[in-house]
Amino acid sequence: MKGFKNISPAALKLNLTVAVGTVSLLVVSLAVMMYFSLHAIRQEAMLDAEQTLAGTVQNIDNILLSIEQTSDNVYHEMLEHINQPELMEEYCRRTVESNPYIAGCAIVFKPNFYQDRELFMAYMYRQEAKLVSSQSFGPKPYTEQVWYKVPMKTGRACWLDPFKDENMEGESITTFCLPIYVADHQKDNLTDKACVGVLAVDISISQLSQAVLSSKTSPASYSVLLGSNGSLMVHPDSKKLKRQSVYTYIGDDPDAKKAVKAMMDGETGYKVFEMNGKDWYVFYQPFSRGNLSNQSIDQLHWSVGEVFSADDMLRSYNLLIYMVVLIAIASLIIFFMLCYRYGRKELKPLHLLIHSANHVAKGNFSELVPMTEREDELGQLQHRFRKMQLSLTAHVKELDQLQASLEEKSEILQKTSGQTMKNDKVMSAFLHYISNQMIIPGDKIDQSITKLCNNYSTMSEKEIEKEMEIVKKQSNTILQLLGQIIQTIQIESGKEGSDE
Repeated sequence: MKGFKNISPAALKLNLTVAVGTVSLLVVSLAVMMYFSLHAIRQEAMLDAEQTLAGTVQNIDNILLSIEQTSDNVYHEMLEHINQPELMEEYCRRTVESNPYIAGCAIVFKPNFYQDRELFMAYMYRQEAKLVSSQSFGPKPYTEQVWYKVPMKTGRACWLDPFKDENMEGESITTFCLPIYVADHQKDNLTDKACVGVLAVDISISQLSQAVLSSKTSPASYSVLLGSNGSLMVHPDSKKLKRQSVYTYIGDDPDAKKAVKAMMDGETGYKVFEMNGKDWYVFYQPFSRGNLSNQSIDQLHWSVGEVFSADDMLRSYNLLIYMVVLIAIASLIIFFMLCYRYGRKELKPLHLLIHSANHVAKGNFSELVPMTEREDELGQLQHRFRKMQLSLTAHVKELDQLQASLEEKSEILQKTSGQTMKNDKVMSAFLHYISNQMIIPGDKIDQSITKLCNNYSTMSEKEIEKEMEIVKKQSNTILQLLGQIIQTIQIESGKEGSDE
């Protein structure tokens, strides 16, 4: 702080002028760079989110396709032994064991397909790491359950929205249903086929959710999968997977409701919503899946979403803002310090000239401005000021010698005053006249020296030379007057000598 207090107003003004202009350019440059950089980073964050969403869709599709492929393989092998009901349970077992995502498998036929049985069901499912066999599913006959009625009615393979399986300890499942076709012997054309049953494969919603979420590489996001009925099929909170609808936990936030509605409507895009005091981004799109070449499967009305925390998703975006602000502040501080040091160094000769001018104004002519090797304007000014100081010192020395000479002659006159009483009045009047004549040149010399000392920094070279010429001229005038006094004294002394 001490250095800033000692800086002159001119130096401070120069520093501020240079700094303000440079800072303005720096701020404009940083603003333009930051605008485009932030735009690029935001676009990149959005693109990364969309790619993550696409990867999630592909991951879910791979899981579903693996189940469809397993079911299709068992289906074709089973058709070869369709008349051996005792093998159906083995095919169910083989289906469950061949794919870790499969939680259960059921093979059922329409009533009286087997003549000795009105209803036939082979069912195998996982229970605490064991495979359990059963001939029923739920409290109602399978002919009244949706996983049987839908494929039997449409004749097409399909995926069903999640529902609760009581035999699986309340765990929610979704089911892939594959209608079983055999040749219709009641028709003349044996190439015509009739739908006689259903092969149903169950997948645990919690297991599907874990499989999808375990492949996530970003801790800043999580995936959600909504069924067409609004039920959650993928979510990091397993408790929410057992609820009937996503609306039961999103609360009253209108933005969150809009995001869920857009997903339920099969839209593609993203929305921002607030939950638990934090802002979130959700990117969503309809779940599009691939088909097996030999199966006709309707597209699902499911929707996949990728949820990101706004802080984590835009971390690089926010970090860039903080970094640019910090860099700008640090750059400004460093720039001001450099300007201050450079300005102080460049203006040091002016400080020396001001110091010397103050000494000259106080009558101290012995302290000279030091020599400098600078060739710029400040260096030339320092050389001229030093030359002026040397000239003033020489003239002052001459004046001191003249004053000493006058004092010496005055002593001589005083010694001879007793002998020249007769001419005292004449000599006194003459000396008084001469002294009065010396006042004007002396005042002009004083004025010129004072003007040089006080206004040297603003005077041109011609003005300095003009003042120096005045000093020389008036000094010569004083010397001439002093010469007249000396000559008169000598004449009077000669007269007195001749009188003696």
